[in-house]
Amino acid sequence: MKDKTIYVLHANICKALANPIRIEIIEILGETEMAFSDLQTETGVLKSNLSQHLSLMVSNGILIQRKEGLKAFYKLSSEKIAIACRIMREILIDNLNKQHELVKLL
Repeated sequence: MKDKTIYVLHANICKALANPIRIEIIEILGETEMAFSDLQTETGVLKSNLSQHLSLMVSNGILIQRKEGLKAFYKLSSEKIAIACRIMREILIDNLNKQHELVKLL
């Protein structure tokens, strides 16, 4: 029987991404690094809530945190994360378009 560890790790990443705020954070960060305070301003999420989201994303390897003095900065651990999210959004749009076409046929 083959080792299924990779499936567990994959599922953990998907769980970490399964939140609209976290997906928004990925989109905001894109190819840039941003300070915690700027992310808070951009998302409008309360400080404690944003801190929890960022901590989960760091612990799952989605984000990298860098500290400079008292400031914390965040960036994507890989550009592939943003690419994967863009692909998922394209699939979502494709599915919505298909549903729209089906409704037009009714």
